[in-house]
Amino acid sequence: MQKKIIRSAIAAVLLFCAYFLASRHIVIYEKEYSLLDKPFLTYEYTFYHITDKDPDDVMRIDMLREAGVGGVLVEFGMITEMEREKLEAKYEYTEEQQQ
Repeated sequence: MQKKIIRSAIAAVLLFCAYFLASRHIVIYEKEYSLLDKPFLTYEYTFYHITDKDPDDVMRIDMLREAGVGGVLVEFGMITEMEREKLEAKYEYTEEQQQ
């Protein structure tokens, strides 16, 4: 009986970890990190390092942009609020043109 309880507890912890990773982006910049909610459950871009990336390249990724990575770039001091708005408008505009 005790083994069943331990197995169930371990399974519950593993399921929680899998759900957490499927529902969050973990954006890493040098030794700092930020968590963003994903628009839907997926393992794409779960861990994303922006340390050596150009902000334009980061904002180009639809899933990260929709989750609010622009705010994270501002928070980490990589871009200003005005630059964030320009990049969001730029990629929102190009996205509308493709449809």
